[in-house]
Amino acid sequence: MSNEGKRVRAHYTGTFDDGTVFDSSVERGEPLEFVCMAGQMIPGFDAAVNEMEVGETKKVHLPASEAYGERDEALVQSVPTANVPGADELPVGQTVYLQGPGGQPLPALVVEVNDQNVVFDLNHEMAGKDLNFEITLVEIVD
Repeated sequence: MSNEGKRVRAHYTGTFDDGTVFDSSVERGEPLEFVCMAGQMIPGFDAAVNEMEVGETKKVHLPASEAYGERDEALVQSVPTANVPGADELPVGQTVYLQGPGGQPLPALVVEVNDQNVVFDLNHEMAGKDLNFEITLVEIVD
């Protein structure tokens, strides 16, 4: 039975390969609600839930390609400091939001700020990382 197109609720705990928990709906006490296979979730998570039945628990290992994608060095951008308002106040090592296409906010990690350039990393913070999930399908809403 496929859950494609159905609104579902699932509890999950996400870990890195070393066992470190990076996110957990269980800890928050509220299952995640989303439309299965509608592109709202990372591909491997969506695919895992697609074939689950209510009450079922599944453990899945997702390579980076099925999670947040591989790291892309082309997404590390150097911008002339003169073109970045307030460049001298940017917090190196923290994420700021740039204006993307269509005015959408685009998260960018500030890698370096110097007299000539500001270096931004536009990769998702989880890009290039393999992830593990323990997922329990709690409910099919519709």
